[in-house]
Amino acid sequence: MGPLLLRAQLPGATPPPDAPVQTARTELHLEPANSEVYVQALPADSTVVLLVARSKPFSAKVTFFFQRYDKELRLRHEQPLTIPDEFRYSRMCAEGNTVFSLFSSRTVPGRLLVIAYNGKLGEIRSQQFDTKLSREILELKAMEGKLFATVLLADQNHVTALLLDVATGHMQYLAAVYEPLPAQLTFVADPGSRRAEYVLSQTNGRKTRLLLKQLTHHGQLVKSEFVQAESERSLITAQISPPQDTTARLLTGTYSLRDATYAQGLFATDLSQSDGPKAPLRFYDFLRLKHFFDYLKPARQARLRKRTERRLAKAMRPMRWHYRLLLHELLPQPNGGYVLVAEVYYPHYRYNTYGGGFPAPGGFNPSPYAYPSSRVFDGFQTTHVLVCGFDRQGTLLWDNTFVVDNVRRLELQETVRVQTMPDGRVVLAYLDEAKLRYKVVKQAEPSPNDLQVPVKTAAPGVTEKITSTENADLQAWYGCRFIASGYQKVRPAQGPERSVFFLNAVDF
Repeated sequence: MGPLLLRAQLPGATPPPDAPVQTARTELHLEPANSEVYVQALPADSTVVLLVARSKPFSAKVTFFFQRYDKELRLRHEQPLTIPDEFRYSRMCAEGNTVFSLFSSRTVPGRLLVIAYNGKLGEIRSQQFDTKLSREILELKAMEGKLFATVLLADQNHVTALLLDVATGHMQYLAAVYEPLPAQLTFVADPGSRRAEYVLSQTNGRKTRLLLKQLTHHGQLVKSEFVQAESERSLITAQISPPQDTTARLLTGTYSLRDATYAQGLFATDLSQSDGPKAPLRFYDFLRLKHFFDYLKPARQARLRKRTERRLAKAMRPMRWHYRLLLHELLPQPNGGYVLVAEVYYPHYRYNTYGGGFPAPGGFNPSPYAYPSSRVFDGFQTTHVLVCGFDRQGTLLWDNTFVVDNVRRLELQETVRVQTMPDGRVVLAYLDEAKLRYKVVKQAEPSPNDLQVPVKTAAPGVTEKITSTENADLQAWYGCRFIASGYQKVRPAQGPERSVFFLNAVDF
């Protein structure tokens, strides 16, 4: 295979307050034209696992191998593996020291292949499943050596859950989780309590409610319950605190007014009381949040506030907001509460114009309407990230906002990564090509939204320039550390330009 690894330690200079330090870097001599690299951070043992797919020159054959790196990004183990040509990579997740890579068949609908890799033991286990009805894997999590997969079914109208036992090859659809689109589904899997808990949205076309289902690690239903608003509000989607916290059961998410598409604000409630009346739902209109509209320019914020104040003074209906939110899993905090992180996004379109109509004499046509246009979906654009702190009963303690820039992806997925510091501050960060943009949130205290540091390629004193970046990504790793990755072309002060896939350790 030849040498693949070039490693450069990055001694950290004294950084400005709150600025991250890039303490280690590894480069693989790979190009995006002939390789694909999938990165999985393992907080359990402070390692990183790569799944590398490499095409051979002048051949359609693709070779795969795993690589395991320690916390200093030193290569500790490499393991080749054989993937039949019919399969393509789909998703990856991890539990403890084990990484699970899931592949789907190009030729047989519903056929899946799971590869389980334990780099610490140097072991690989593979298992094939013929699910027949599944078509797309929407989410994947591991618990007790089994995979809980949220799947889109062959009818393209329903989502359900699929349990895959990698050790035995047994699979089953979980009948307790079966909803028609456009239902939204979130879930947490907790090995400590050996429970998985699902939050499903259900609608009758006018209002939406939530259905909570708790299952064992074998997929058996333990209990289910409905959560709904008594007023005209509809509950769109939510996240629930991990089942391992037996003293609190916080449910928080988004709600709407007479519309199941757009969020009007947040709601929260404590579901820990099994006896007696349920705790009330608490609603927080976006207008009540201190920082939600920070992404707007000050003049526009002021006009918005005055407009809403006039409506309130006249006892008019509240403003109807048109926001979509992607919720992260709830983060436990040192004080016993939870932090909710939600990315505010909208679908972005570009418009193509093409020839049509008849030009005026001389070839000039003054009317743009003589040329028809078509709207093409161009990805999901994220405008800002909402960060909220709740106590264990669902009381909103504080809120803050991270205004982001240049974040657009074709798939709806988390783009901003989050870590909690020992003192309770929350770090939010993402890669914007060759820059790492970040914000350190201390509850509701205002802080800059435009902090950034360049992605380093060499030790201090060495001059290099990044000429291009592709597939840049950032993952939360362990402690206050992130792992940055992607393809780069790097031009040194002297010598030829190099094309690499990089890993950078980023410490806050």
